[in-house]
Amino acid sequence: MEQTCIIVGAGHAGAQLAASLRQEGWTGRITMVGDEPWLPYNRPPLSKAYLAGEKTFDEILIRHAEFYERQGIELVLNASASSIDRPHKAVVLSDGARLAYDKLALCTGARVRRLPEDGFDNVLYLRNRNDLEALRVYLRDGARAVIIGGGYIGLEAAAVLRKFAVSVTVIEAASRVLARVTAPELSQFYQRVHAEKGVEILTGCAIAGLVADAKKPNLAVGLELDNGRSVDADFIVVGIGVVPNTELAEAAGLEVSGGIVTDICARTSDPDIFAAGDCTVHPVKDFGTLRLESVGNAVEQAKAAASAICGKPRPDHSLPWFWSDQYDLKLQTAGISTGYDRIVMRGDAEASASFAAFYLRQGRLIAADCVNRASEFLLSKKLIAEGREIAPEQLADDSRPFKEIVA
Repeated sequence: MEQTCIIVGAGHAGAQLAASLRQEGWTGRITMVGDEPWLPYNRPPLSKAYLAGEKTFDEILIRHAEFYERQGIELVLNASASSIDRPHKAVVLSDGARLAYDKLALCTGARVRRLPEDGFDNVLYLRNRNDLEALRVYLRDGARAVIIGGGYIGLEAAAVLRKFAVSVTVIEAASRVLARVTAPELSQFYQRVHAEKGVEILTGCAIAGLVADAKKPNLAVGLELDNGRSVDADFIVVGIGVVPNTELAEAAGLEVSGGIVTDICARTSDPDIFAAGDCTVHPVKDFGTLRLESVGNAVEQAKAAASAICGKPRPDHSLPWFWSDQYDLKLQTAGISTGYDRIVMRGDAEASASFAAFYLRQGRLIAADCVNRASEFLLSKKLIAEGREIAPEQLADDSRPFKEIVA
């Protein structure tokens, strides 16, 4: 009898899982349920190349319609799952339709964290295509934007908005931008770069409240900070993180703890249900149990899930990696720097736009932030994965090619 695998979620993890199932030999039905009306698409370019007009939507699709047709992958788009009937092995959609499954994969992703004060038409979030289309309306010379959040999303948005000559102020509650993900040296570099591009960055201050237009209360004309300062705005962009979409799993009685709990093969607490992507918490080799928000993690975890679904589990031992594009700067990060006890700089972050920061813990390289340094990034991934120790003075020696140092 033909078996059916239902995939809930049509983002990076869902699209990869569907493709990998066929690669692993799954001959049964594959049905992917997505809550947007479009084919699965790459989200990182939304706030960069797509917003800037450098790529069309068709160019950021993960795969085109012909692929899904050729592979026999059924797409149920513009639909959402409302519950999982585990005893009868069915997914119930919001319109009441029931999809029976033999295996189920949850790739439900995450949603943006929203401000307590909601309902303003010009307070915008950056997660999906609709969000970016709403933002396009405001891209005009001289418009005033306030970005709440000095993480990757906020700074990437600031870089693109400056291309349109929009006036940008970034508000960050922490004492520096990128405080959650990188060292002070990187924060100082990016604050300087953005300042040189005309971005005002206000750190160490929180939002006390939004100011509504006296004549149009559905529009915000600015915000008040907790230090007493007010900032005017034509529109506000919010980038304060995401919340994993775990409600479906939790209601079904699956183990959830800050994310859908999976093992290293993407298996949940139900042997017939798997999960991958931003919605999960799982073991990460050498770094503990984490929830990772990255395309790389979504892809690798989806591959692991597909293998396990097909009965030939292969643990996901991939190294976490991330990237961020701002102006002409490409930051590539290998590993996770949490808990480092020493940082070694290769190159001059104060005088150059090309350098690397290496994070060590007890002499061992655990992470690297590489700005316009592709070679250092690729070789750092190898060093971290192998657990090799390397002398700090060698890492810092920018007079020799990095490949010679790590050979």
